[in-house]
This record gives sequence, C-alpha cells and structure tokens, in this order.
Amino acid sequence: MKLRIKSGDDQIMSSMTDYKYWSLALSITCIKVLLMKSYHSTDFEVHRNWLSITHNLPISQWYYESTSEWTLDYPPLFAWFELLLAKFAHYFDENMLQISANGYISDKTIVFQRLTVIATDFVYFYAVLQWCQTIAKLKIRFSKQFIYDQWFHPNVILAMLFLWNPGLLLVDHIHFQYNGILSGILLLSMARVIQKRELEAAFWFAVLLNMKHIYVYISPAFFVYLLRNYCFDRHLNFKATNFAKLALIVSSVFAASFGPFLALGQMRQLMARLFPFKRGLSHAYWAPNFWALYNSADKVLGFSLKASPGANASMTSGLVQQYDHQVLPNITPIVTFVLVIVAIVPSMSFLWRRSHQNYSQILFLRCVVMCAFSSYVFGWHVHEKAILLITIPLTPLAMVSKWDAKMFNMVSVVGNYSLFPLLFKEAETLTKILLLVIYSVYSFKSLEIHHKISANKFENSFPLMNFLETIYLLGLIGIQLIYSLCPLFNVCQRYPFVPLMTTSFYCSLVLVRFELRTKTYESPPKKGRGPTIEKATNDEVQPMIQRG
Repeated sequence: MKLRIKSGDDQIMSSMTDYKYWSLALSITCIKVLLMKSYHSTDFEVHRNWLSITHNLPISQWYYESTSEWTLDYPPLFAWFELLLAKFAHYFDENMLQISANGYISDKTIVFQRLTVIATDFVYFYAVLQWCQTIAKLKIRFSKQFIYDQWFHPNVILAMLFLWNPGLLLVDHIHFQYNGILSGILLLSMARVIQKRELEAAFWFAVLLNMKHIYVYISPAFFVYLLRNYCFDRHLNFKATNFAKLALIVSSVFAASFGPFLALGQMRQLMARLFPFKRGLSHAYWAPNFWALYNSADKVLGFSLKASPGANASMTSGLVQQYDHQVLPNITPIVTFVLVIVAIVPSMSFLWRRSHQNYSQILFLRCVVMCAFSSYVFGWHVHEKAILLITIPLTPLAMVSKWDAKMFNMVSVVGNYSLFPLLFKEAETLTKILLLVIYSVYSFKSLEIHHKISANKFENSFPLMNFLETIYLLGLIGIQLIYSLCPLFNVCQRYPFVPLMTTSFYCSLVLVRFELRTKTYESPPKKGRGPTIEKATNDEVQPMIQRG
C-alpha cells in the first residue's frame, strides 16, 4: 500500500497498488471456487435453458420458445451474453445445449456455469477498482489509524465492503445468478458520473438497462442528473450539442439491442416477456418490504375473522401467481407504480434544483439509493434479491458520513440476512451465517475507525447504533432460531408459512423505516441523527468532494 502524506493534519488517500488490489480480488475468487459444489436454485436451470435457446434457435424465435417453463425474459443484450457463453459450453458438455422441458444437469455443466459467473465477476472487480481510484475525489476526513493498520485504509475498507458483499456471494455463487457483471456495469456507470465522464456514464447505464430491465428503477436518478448537469448550465441555458450527444449514445445502444426485434415485429411479445404483470403483488417468498407488512396484516386479520382456508393458503403456496387478499383490499400494479413515483419525485426534484452545487455528486449517489429503496419497498412483485440494488450503491456512501455509515450497516445486515431463506438447505446454513457475521464485524469496526467514532452513548450498543437498534440486530438471532427450529414443531406442519412470514415481517420493519428515513437528506432529522445536505454543506459535505 502506498501512502502520501501532506504537511499538517491533511492526509490524502492514495490508491492501492494494482498488485495488492488484485491479490484481494483473487482471494475472494478462491472462496467462490470453494462454493462451486453448493446448492443451486432453479435459476441454474433457467440460465442453462437460455444457453440452449440462444445457441439452437434464430433470434426470431428467442422470445417465443416455450418448451421449458423457464422462458427467456431478460432484455436482448443479456440474450446475446448467453449466446456468447454458449460458444464455450460445448467444450464442457454438449448435452447442456439441448432444449428440454425436463431440464438437464451434470457435473461438467455445474462446473461450466459456476465458472462463467466467477469469470464475469472480473467486470465487477474492475468497477470496484475504479471506485477505489475515484473515492480520492471525495475529500473525506479519515482517521490516522490506517497508518498503523492497513486493513483500515479507506481504499481497503471500500474494496473489502464491495468485494466481500455476502449478498453477492449468496445469490450468485450459491443460489446462482449473474449479478456480479450487472453490478459491475452499474458501479462503472456511477464511477463515470463522479469522474465527470457523463457520456461514458450514459453508455454503460444504457447497456445495463438492456441487460436487465430491473435497473429501470434507478434510471430517474441518472436521467435527472445527466440532463441537468450535462445538458443545462448553471443558469438553465440549454446545451443542444450536449443533449444530442447524450441522446445519440443512449438511442444507439437501444437500437442495437431492440432494433432486430422491432424489425421482426416482435416488440409486443418481447414486452410481454419482460413485464409479466400477472405474477402477482409479491414473490413466492415475500421480499421484506411494505407489502410484506401489508400481507402479514391481512394474514392476521384473516385468522382473527376466520377467513376461508382457500384464500388463506393461496398467498403462501410457494407458486408465482396472482392471489386475493383475505380482508384488505387487493393491490393492482398501477397502485404500486403510483406509490413508487410519489416516493421518488421529491428526491428527484431536490437533485434537479441542487445539481450544480459542489456536492451534487453526493446527491446523485443518494438519489440512486433512494430510487432503489422506493422501488424495493413499494414496487410490484419485488424479488428479495433486489436488495442488492440498494446495498451495492450504498457502499461508497458509507465512507461519506456517519449517518450514511449507520444506514449502510443496518441495511446491509438486515438486507443480506433477508436472503437467507433463498438457501434453504441445511448444508449452507453455517456458510451463510459465517459470511454475514464476518462481513458485518469488519464493516462495523472499519467504519467506526474511519469516522473516528467516540465511545458510544450506550455502553453495550454496536458502533453507530443506539440501544434499541442493537437489540433489533441481536433479534435476528431469534429469527434464525425460529426459521431453523420451527419445522420441528407441529405449528409449522399446520402453518408452513410461519418461518418465512416471520423473517420477512421482521426484516421489513427496519427496511421500510430506513426507506422513509432517506427523506431526511432533504429535511433535517432530529438532533443526533446525522447531517442533512443543508447542514452538512460547510462542515461535512464540502470537504468531501472536489469540483470538476
């Protein structure tokens, strides 16, 4: 690690050497290799089927093929990505490329698909390296502790919090998905915004949208920031040339992605695959959001009022489908859409008004988090894995202020814990607990040192947390015991949804609370609950960022 120290009290962060950074990246890669034989979900067969579809069929049939129930429902660029992977698949096992309604699995297929996730994670590694270099642009005051212990150098903290994210490890390398490459493209586009390379930011975010459309949830933050900062000057004079450049780049990416299907007259079919609103308000396992609270309230009212057993069972059958609430009004997609819009409009308005302030990049990062949070809490058919859209963009903000660090620690612990039910096999229990505990211990300790936190007001509370928040986090131990031990008792045979509902309900309490608390970036919180944008302008935010 190289350090450069200025005279006086100012100490400027220097980047890690490439050698040390890639050594850290390779260490986590070794962990991923060790996880190759872990349990994998139906997503493993989903992506294998997509390999076979793109390999065997012309593009005109990609979004019509339905031999398997796991039909292609990602945007075209991800389909091309699957086709690229299929070019290498036959070197491992040609049978995996056969279209089959019954699925296919073999040891060589497992090795190949696991290796593709590990290999494509190097996009994520590169993006994190960009952030380790970019974070120096945020003039953050930090502790001298890292001089004596390099594990607490700000760049090391940031790299560790990114690379060892337990949610990514659980979802990609056990459950099985490709969130690493997608998160890498997201982080790269965000880094380009901080670096004032707006056209590159627009390009990479357009690529991301055309690989997985769930990222449309955070597109308002990119749209408002790039439009205001790149297409208008400080006095709201329109820059037509800049707008034309931005529009050309974004439209070119979309034309390359959707153009062939538009020419084939398949846009209606493609859109039907991308946005299947008939899947219902909540996923088979409720993501811990506002609708988990709503569903739980409906369950309790249903039992109290002795609602019909049929309605009672439909919500927790484990199937992805529409269902009716027993007592409370049914929720339609338009209701969730309106709630999401209402939740993000204030922050987007604030970003537009303040985008030319010298802390505008901090505002942009926070608005990305706000958009992700609002869509997660109020969106339609939210997958529990969507918590990654919050925890990953929130990571660099943990270095900015104590309030952001507190929010990151709480959301990271609870959000990553909420992914545990995805890995329901007993063999993975110890793995997922150890990954979360080790990561959380380092996160709490490193951010405590980074923000030079003095002794806690409450002697027995975690760093950055008050006593009640500490008790809440410790309560996750009890929730895990309920989830693990409940199947041993008759109550779970009679009410099999109890463990999942308890986990989702408990986690949603804090995630919904923090979604509402993000609004304190615009309106001052109560004393002692972290700085606001207004208050922090002179004493905290301004020193964190360089203009231009």
